[in-house]
Amino acid sequence: MTRQYKLLQIPEQRLSRLAEFLLPVARQVEEPGYIASDPVAFMYKYDETEDRNLAGFLAALMAWGRRDIVMAKVDNLIDRFGTHPADFIGNLTATDESRLNGFRHRTFTADDIRWILRALSSIVHEYGTFERFWKSCYDFAQSQVLPYSGSASVRKDDSDKLARIFLSEFHNRFFTAIPGSPVRVRKHIATPQKNGSCKRLWLFLRWTIRKNSCVDPGTMSFMPVSELMIPLDVHAGRFGRLLGLVTRRANDWKAVRELTDMLKRLDPHDPARFDYALFGLGIRDIAVPGEFIINPGTA
Repeated sequence: MTRQYKLLQIPEQRLSRLAEFLLPVARQVEEPGYIASDPVAFMYKYDETEDRNLAGFLAALMAWGRRDIVMAKVDNLIDRFGTHPADFIGNLTATDESRLNGFRHRTFTADDIRWILRALSSIVHEYGTFERFWKSCYDFAQSQVLPYSGSASVRKDDSDKLARIFLSEFHNRFFTAIPGSPVRVRKHIATPQKNGSCKRLWLFLRWTIRKNSCVDPGTMSFMPVSELMIPLDVHAGRFGRLLGLVTRRANDWKAVRELTDMLKRLDPHDPARFDYALFGLGIRDIAVPGEFIINPGTA
């Protein structure tokens, strides 16, 4: 059995030059033409914020596999909701649920989607909007971290704890909203409690929290952009390791934390912008300068 060598971290003195290399790549990818081929496009189908957020959440949950197939499946699903997903979900009836018959995407079945829509319906009835639900979960996490940090803002050492509590609370409350949901349905929404990367939740949050972007709609404001973590997909993982930004081989929560912390050293205010750069390196023929190839053979 071949022994795997230890992955190395990029030297501190190269970080500023790495930022100079990655930022133009990020700008090339983060442009309006990107939207049409990405699931974020489904947020732009609607004018109302609640429609955008609910459609975007479902699109992010199903952002798994080939992008063209994901786009077709999400389109097939939300087309069943009519012109206003928020109205459909908020007033969900048994007749509405029957419209989901025959739907399937990867491991998602029609029954799985029914349970998820029931939870969303319960949540928007209780909290008023989907953003208020997210804010309540985030505020709870802050209440568990900030009083003990002696600061009114999040310190680096507390950032991981805040994110863990935040998304764990989201997961727990989401399924508490509709008791009796099967275990298989719960697996569609990751949780840090199981060391999951929570890629699709961070993807949705990148779409909704980042402002001043020509791609991310920025429809919610309950948390700072600086606290977003990277949606760790195949491209981010491979090129994060190649560049020495990630030394863990598993795409798990610890790897997300490590990658995000390294990218915060490039831009502490908006580390998630580099998600576009890592994606761009994966899909475009961009040569990586030798000084940044820290772990050859990982991309």
